Amino acid sequence: MGGNLRRAGLPGGPDTPGTRPGAEPRPAGTPKTVGIVWGLLVLNTLGSAGAKTIVPLPRSLIQMVTMGALVAAFALALVANQRVRIRASAYVLLLTLLLVSSVISSASLESGMGALFRCFRLTLFVGTLWLLSRWWDGSLTFVRYHIRAYFAVLGSVTVGLVVSPGKALPDLYGGRLVGALWPLTPPQIGQYAAVIIGLTVLLVIGRRTDRTSAVLVIVPSLVLLALTHTRTATLGLLLGLALAIGSLVLTSAAARRFFTWAVLCSVVVAVGFASALQTWFLRGQSQENFSSLTGRAKVWNALLAAPRSTAEKLFGVGLGDKSFGGLPIDNSWLAVYNEQGLVGVTLVAVIIVVLGGVALLRPPSLQRACAIFLISYCAIASYTEAGLGDASPYLLHLALAASLLAAPAQAAPLVLPEAPLRHVPRWARRSEVT
Repeated sequence: MGGNLRRAGLPGGPDTPGTRPGAEPRPAGTPKTVGIVWGLLVLNTLGSAGAKTIVPLPRSLIQMVTMGALVAAFALALVANQRVRIRASAYVLLLTLLLVSSVISSASLESGMGALFRCFRLTLFVGTLWLLSRWWDGSLTFVRYHIRAYFAVLGSVTVGLVVSPGKALPDLYGGRLVGALWPLTPPQIGQYAAVIIGLTVLLVIGRRTDRTSAVLVIVPSLVLLALTHTRTATLGLLLGLALAIGSLVLTSAAARRFFTWAVLCSVVVAVGFASALQTWFLRGQSQENFSSLTGRAKVWNALLAAPRSTAEKLFGVGLGDKSFGGLPIDNSWLAVYNEQGLVGVTLVAVIIVVLGGVALLRPPSLQRACAIFLISYCAIASYTEAGLGDASPYLLHLALAASLLAAPAQAAPLVLPEAPLRHVPRWARRSEVT
């Protein structure tokens, strides 16, 4: 991105000399280490399952890299925040409660030892967010971290497409774009592209980046999104941007102009390219396959019809691979119900409601618009994608929204030490009187 995306100005740096003992440190900018930590969290949430890559990568090696990234992220966050100063965050608190619920459900080992490993992973993930919360003050610094990290991921997808188009557009996925260097599925690539497109568009509207830099991010990302044929990501992008820009319409002339032009262009495209859009949207599927959401509905019905004990209904069967009967669940709410029960579903719903409620109560601003886009995108994608109950890009998107909705940190007042009283001799006092 351009120069504006390279600037950082978050408070919460090292202690400032001159503050009184025990006082909060005076804001002094976000350490560069924090950006590295955020990138490592992105790497950890990429996952280890996907298409065949140009150079075959053993799943054990991929898991070692992703888990190593999370351990490194936690260690670096602890180094950057050695005194473990954290900010109150309802979002991370609710994630902590979700973690407790996950440990309870996984303790029975009904899902195997892997459930406890996933609980450990979620513990490090939540712990890292607690450590990073020190620098959450409602600024756009973490938005830039987010865009850079996912743009780098999309860069690897682009390189794979150029080097080996056959591997990047395999027949196994119906010619949809996959990761040829790192095993990424079409929905993953579509999600990353949609999120950074939406955030970059909002930065342009808020005049926080130049248009040239924005074009260099948006145009390639749009091409990759189109090649993935991911309907969920496309709908999430369009509806999320509509809600986010709508929150700025009353206070931003740029938002009103963009909204007007977007509506006009959408009408022209819908009328002029209706057939092509329909073909792209259906992806060659039959009406029956489309109505059953590519077979998802069959898995959902089987999951809901399966007999469960009272404990399984309340706490689930423990963290797993988000599948049922060997097939992916592809629904966040049902995946959470299966693994963390009704308690987990309630906590996830509270997370969405709390973040959405706080966003609605904030005055109009660019930060609020970015948060609304992220929250609405995750809510829309939760219907056909899993991930709200475990360490995933969706929880990272919501963490970014929480950082944008945080109130600015208060700088500690500078308290100077009192000057000691000096003894004045009697002769000097007599001379002053005379």
